[in-house]
Amino acid sequence: MTQKLIFFDIDGTLLDDEKQLPESTGEAIAELQAAGHFVAIATGRAPFAFEPLLDELNIGTYVSINGQYVVYNHETIYKNPLKPDALAALEKYAAERQHPLVHLNHKDWYTNTWNHSHVKTAIDSLKLDRGVTYDPEFYRNGEVYQTLLFCTGEGEAEYDQTFDQLDFVRWHPYSVDVMPAGGSKAAGISELTRQLHIPAADVYAFGDGLNDIPMLKSVQNSIAMGNASNIVKKAAGSVTRDVHDDGIWHGLKMAGLL
Repeated sequence: MTQKLIFFDIDGTLLDDEKQLPESTGEAIAELQAAGHFVAIATGRAPFAFEPLLDELNIGTYVSINGQYVVYNHETIYKNPLKPDALAALEKYAAERQHPLVHLNHKDWYTNTWNHSHVKTAIDSLKLDRGVTYDPEFYRNGEVYQTLLFCTGEGEAEYDQTFDQLDFVRWHPYSVDVMPAGGSKAAGISELTRQLHIPAADVYAFGDGLNDIPMLKSVQNSIAMGNASNIVKKAAGSVTRDVHDDGIWHGLKMAGLL
């Protein structure tokens, strides 16, 4: 069989609601690798937030931070930071509305607000052993690849209408991913496959979230998880079972990869 490149989202795809890796998923990844296929991650998380999973699955290639930071075989090959002027404008606009922000690079994340309940609730849902650092000036001093905006759905539309340099994608009832306009997992995957000269027919992708929609629409062989919402399922070429019901193993079997 021709070597394939297979991308997996993390939350709700590789990991279940308890942020655990189902046994069948780990076994399926190992089987893909043993067969000579190339396994990669495509996630909204920053690298520091999934390092243990990379080690557990023996993966060194990933499209992270929703496509803004791409690594091939442990080497960074693409970066797409937010523009400083857009960040400064967002900081001012969000402060006027008392909406906290968390800025991310590949190594850490930094909040501009102390102990906000929405920040705590959303961050705690990721079940990471890493707190957010308080540094309201970080965005002025280093590259930021993504920002988390904390507002409910009612406030999201005004940001979309105000900032044409930014894209907003909700990942939690209290929080929205903020990316450079046009930035996405799809764009990161395109950059990686272009540099590796991998034919589109040999690329696969699994996902379940709203931030997976561009990826599922652009990758020729795309599979949505059974636990995905209907709008995500409609973006994919096919749908597998729920993450709790051996969804990855079943989807790979459907695709003829196992």
